Amino acid sequence: MSTNRVEAFSDGVFAIAITLLVLEIHVPEPGSGEHLARALAAQWPSYAAYAISFMTIGIIWINHHVMIRRLRVVDHSVLIWNLLLLMCVGTLPFTTALMAAYLKGSEGEALAAAVYSGSFLVMTLVFAATNHHILFRRANLLADEVDERIRSLTLKRGVSGVLPYLIATVLAFVSPYLTFAICAAVAVFYALPFASASESPGATAA
Repeated sequence: MSTNRVEAFSDGVFAIAITLLVLEIHVPEPGSGEHLARALAAQWPSYAAYAISFMTIGIIWINHHVMIRRLRVVDHSVLIWNLLLLMCVGTLPFTTALMAAYLKGSEGEALAAAVYSGSFLVMTLVFAATNHHILFRRANLLADEVDERIRSLTLKRGVSGVLPYLIATVLAFVSPYLTFAICAAVAVFYALPFASASESPGATAA
């Protein structure tokens, strides 16, 4: 199968997931008796969760584009790994809404935070596994030969978020706000040029 079909389908999933995030930010009801400024400010967990998840999905989309563009064609195994990755991406609107709804609560906030960071952890692991499969197990499908050093560097960059997400998931039961902060920090880190697969020396240009 050509890479164009894989990218087109994947882009659709990414676009839907990233659009669904904003649906959890609600317009305050007029005439509710609450000042509009206070009602808007009360939704800050939704804004913060939206920003973190939007940035994370966007970065995964960029790196996914680079990962697929390395290939000439895709086989069945690559399609399965790609579907698993898209399944992880598709869950993020739900985990984002869960985090936003429970962050300021007095019950369930720790579990909500653990589910939120855990969803990022699983997605990172699946993305790394997909990249490893393509770069090492299906190197014969690559459009151009990629030096083993560059392949290893690409994988190291991809898994650099695993430990922070794991720590964030564990610390959710200590402080959900700390989990929130770690997830935000990882999103900012991956947005930096040196942490992106698109900046890899062997990356295929868009």
